[in-house]
Amino acid sequence: AFLGPPEVNITPCLNCINVTIKLPTSHYREKGKLLSLIDIYEELDYEITLKSQAGEHKTPREKTTEEVFSTVIEELYPSRNYCVSVAVTASLNKHSVPSPWKCVASDSKARPDYQVAVVACAVCVSLVIAAALKCLHAGGYFLQIKSLPRALV
Repeated sequence: AFLGPPEVNITPCLNCINVTIKLPTSHYREKGKLLSLIDIYEELDYEITLKSQAGEHKTPREKTTEEVFSTVIEELYPSRNYCVSVAVTASLNKHSVPSPWKCVASDSKARPDYQVAVVACAVCVSLVIAAALKCLHAGGYFLQIKSLPRALV
C-alpha cells in the first residue's frame, strides 16, 4: 500500500516559508474506528522537496508522531517563488505518493497588519478633511451667520 499524499499548506514569513502538513488518512478500521497512520505506524518519516529557480533541494528526513504539524524552511531569498512537495514514509512502508506542488513567494519584509494600515489611513484622511472644513468655515466661505452689508450684495 502506498502512503499519501499528505495535505500541505504553505505561508510566507520573513525570508522563510511555514509548511503545515496533515498526514494522509488510512483506510484501515479497528472496531469500526478509522485508524490514523500514527495509530498504525506510531512514527512516520517525512521529506520536503523545495523547488526554486536555483533548482530542487530535499530537506533531511524528519520524524513525526503527530497527525498535523508545521515546520519552517529558513534562510530563503526574499521575494522569490518557492514550491514545496512532501512525501511521507514509514519504517515498514517506503512506498509513498508525494503531495502536489504548492507554491508561494517568500516575503522580503514582515508584512504590517493590513487592517491597521487601512484604519490609520482613514483617520488621517478624516483629520485632513476636518481641518480643511474648519479653515473654510473660519474664512467665512460657508455657514455665514451675519448677512453681508447691502453695499456688498
